[in-house]
Amino acid sequence: MTSLSKWCGVLIALSLMAACSISDDSPYPESRCITSLTWSKPSTIVRKAPGSDTWPMTWADDNALYTTFGDGWGFEPQVPDKLSLGLAKITGGPDDFTGINIRSTGERHGDGPGGKKASGMLMVDHVLYMWVRNADLEGRRCQLAWSKDYARTWTWSDWVFTEFGYCAFLNFGKNYAGARDDYVYVYAPDTPSAYEETDQAVLARAPKTRIMDKSSYDFFAGLDQVRQPIWTSDVRSRAAVFEFPGGVNRMDVTYNRLLRRYLMTMRSRAVAGGLNQFSIYEAPEPWGPWATVYYTLGADGWGESQHIPSKWISEDGRTIYLVFSGGDSFSIRKAGLITENGVCRPASKGTAAE
Repeated sequence: MTSLSKWCGVLIALSLMAACSISDDSPYPESRCITSLTWSKPSTIVRKAPGSDTWPMTWADDNALYTTFGDGWGFEPQVPDKLSLGLAKITGGPDDFTGINIRSTGERHGDGPGGKKASGMLMVDHVLYMWVRNADLEGRRCQLAWSKDYARTWTWSDWVFTEFGYCAFLNFGKNYAGARDDYVYVYAPDTPSAYEETDQAVLARAPKTRIMDKSSYDFFAGLDQVRQPIWTSDVRSRAAVFEFPGGVNRMDVTYNRLLRRYLMTMRSRAVAGGLNQFSIYEAPEPWGPWATVYYTLGADGWGESQHIPSKWISEDGRTIYLVFSGGDSFSIRKAGLITENGVCRPASKGTAAE
């Protein structure tokens, strides 16, 4: 580990201060599109729903964010019993929002790996979809659920992905507006466990009209000679879409329409000499090539998982808000992006809706 990495890790662990330079420990080179990320002061962090974590979310057609909380009681007034999976609705902006618990048939109980928890949320064509981890109640496997009444009642798939333990949707805009095509994309660390670090993340896609059908999913199998993705229906032929030796675990991806970039958050534990890490990467396509926007070691304060809500990306794309479970709560922190306009462009024509 470089001395710069050690200094950044100590700084972040102590105070979650502004961004450090990209260190040699990052698995990808420094971004040429987003050349700097600067966090707001730690005193500006907003925290609500104490004692609850996870918070995957999506921007729905009613202009609200729908999210889930895990191992807790959610927003005030809190639910009476601790839930491993609870549903909530967020209205308003990042500086003035209201969180409301939704009593739902999707609620689940159980501690740690023994309780189902959400890892991904998405609304497509007025239907909410939710990836749920710990489907076997032992910390492994992903299961899909969906709701047609704004998270009050849920239908559960009769199938699971046995190969993956932490599935996350790629989010675009409101009700999936601005999506690059008619597919829904799903990222996952390439391991059956939601708790174990691994070396690679994989990518799957399904037609947005057949998300509920397991047989409709194809898997990224690499790039062809002109760097276009190869897709296969055979999950055994999948290839890595992102690589970080020992560093792939909790992840999420959101499209920044204004910058034409896919933003990936990644948290893992016990890498680079036993230190936790939190990082943000960007790419012009869902399959890369990836570059590092932000990277820290020793970063305990970011919590179990982190998400960038597409609703809270500014009109010029250069201000984002991170929702994270630091302090075991619904935490929000503002970040400013400095960009190189001539570099922030799609990798090829017609790859994303404008």
